[in-house]
Amino acid sequence: MWSASDAWLLVIDPQRIFADAESPWGSPMFPSIVDPVRRLADDFRGRVILTRWVAPRPAVGSWSAYLQEWPFADLSADDRLFDVVEELSGLDAQVMSATTFGKWGSDLQAITGPTPRLVLTGVSTDCCVVSTALAAADAGATLTVVTDACAGSTPENHQRALDVMALYPPQITLATSAEVHP
Repeated sequence: MWSASDAWLLVIDPQRIFADAESPWGSPMFPSIVDPVRRLADDFRGRVILTRWVAPRPAVGSWSAYLQEWPFADLSADDRLFDVVEELSGLDAQVMSATTFGKWGSDLQAITGPTPRLVLTGVSTDCCVVSTALAAADAGATLTVVTDACAGSTPENHQRALDVMALYPPQITLATSAEVHP
């Protein structure tokens, strides 16, 4: 069994661009994950990482076409849409920005080590969370995805992403916040 003293809480992209109902990428589920994430962050004090997605500069390869499709998101990294939401901005956490959906890579590994125990929360379950989880598990990390502390683009897409990640035990397991924070 693991504990918060040997695991990292990873809060994927809790940003205005994904939380704001007016944003084309806003998750209708986002408001429901704020309290579970805050409770978990209290348990993981000193071992919390918040990530931010920012548009790649310059956009190359498929990112060029992607940002042409979603021009509202083709902004500088300091734009307010990329800010962490106020409800979570005061957490005792390290903040890491990345220009990729999946956050697993050398920057995250420099903080957590190469094969950490990660507790995953955040948005969007069906994009950045699943991209991070699969890459991290493939590299040897062990993950628990907190189902009620993740927000999908829709409830249906959230469930589809959870169903995919459920195919990867024991590298990836699913749990509720009550199971992680009894």
